[in-house]
Amino acid sequence: MTARLASSLDAFTGRNHGIPATCIRTTQYPWVQAKEPVPKALLDEIIEVAAQTPSSMNTQPWHVHVVTGDVLDRIRTGNTERMLETGKPDREIRGHVRYEGAHRDRQKRVAAQLFEAAGIGWDDKEQRQDWAMRGFRQFDAPVSVIGCIDRELIDSTEAYFDLGQFVYAMVIAAWDRGVGAVINGQGIYQSSVVRQEASIPEDQLIVITVAMGFPADDFPANDVVSERRSVEEIATYRGFDE
Repeated sequence: MTARLASSLDAFTGRNHGIPATCIRTTQYPWVQAKEPVPKALLDEIIEVAAQTPSSMNTQPWHVHVVTGDVLDRIRTGNTERMLETGKPDREIRGHVRYEGAHRDRQKRVAAQLFEAAGIGWDDKEQRQDWAMRGFRQFDAPVSVIGCIDRELIDSTEAYFDLGQFVYAMVIAAWDRGVGAVINGQGIYQSSVVRQEASIPEDQLIVITVAMGFPADDFPANDVVSERRSVEEIATYRGFDE
């Protein structure tokens, strides 16, 4: 790492947190999180770091709504019950279709890793269903950070990209401070429930949420590290000397 890059990273975070790549490589999915509350001052610090994220033309189109306690419990309950009742998401953005091909293969492989770690048989539909419900309950985490963009930017691809950068910066900042964080779409599948319980203004569009809490290190699935594609599979170079 060059001195210039290290300096830029320090400027981004506001203080020297070490090499972010370390956080990226060690970031896990805290499927079970400790019930210990996350202090508001710590959440403020995490969000402040993420707020330094660059955005298209400095538009900063993001908003977050941080919920815990009874509010989050009502979101969990409403989201889960309505999903079980209808079987259909009620999101404010276009979700992904069923993955196919290589994307489906990767999805199945990480699911197999998680089921194996949790001791769930592939044919055990009841336990698999219970596992899936964890996502709709936001992994029973004590905090949910709901990410939104300004509704007037609903057709702006850049706004979603900008929010994605902000959210991932928030995840890295959280892990750097010992707070587990996982980006979660299932937790807001019933967005009308989320909007009502979190009192989200109509001029904001609900996009994603991040479940946060101190990781429960004794849960086996938290040790799962998903497979990653190699640089050779991802990158194509042109015009470089061999």
